[in-house]
Amino acid sequence: MERIEVWHEDVDRFGIRIRGHEFEVDQPDSGDAAPTPTELFVASLASCVAFYAGRFCTRHGVDPRGLGVTCEWAFAEDRPTRVARIEVRVATPPGFPDDKRERLQAVVDHCTVHTSITMSPQISIELAGAATV
Repeated sequence: MERIEVWHEDVDRFGIRIRGHEFEVDQPDSGDAAPTPTELFVASLASCVAFYAGRFCTRHGVDPRGLGVTCEWAFAEDRPTRVARIEVRVATPPGFPDDKRERLQAVVDHCTVHTSITMSPQISIELAGAATV
């Protein structure tokens, strides 16, 4: 299995290490020094869609410059707290061929993050001893 490490830094700010890359998450009401974990969750979907779309363009001889993805999302209004809606929009690069749109849609619909959300992974959360991070 792959490994990600997270450690407490200050108030609601946490450090994250992934394959030697380090960044932070935070909450707006405690300094707003970084995105929230939920924003990173939604961003992971948007960036995965962008990656798949970019690879599709490259494979099909379409210049990916100008490709963009925007994402809007909202929390559920009831409990438990969760993301209830995510809308992802892919702006194809200039000159993207109409005859490839349907295939691109199929590809981005099956990006790894989207598939992982729609086919829920098995998740276990256990309490351990003192942190070793």
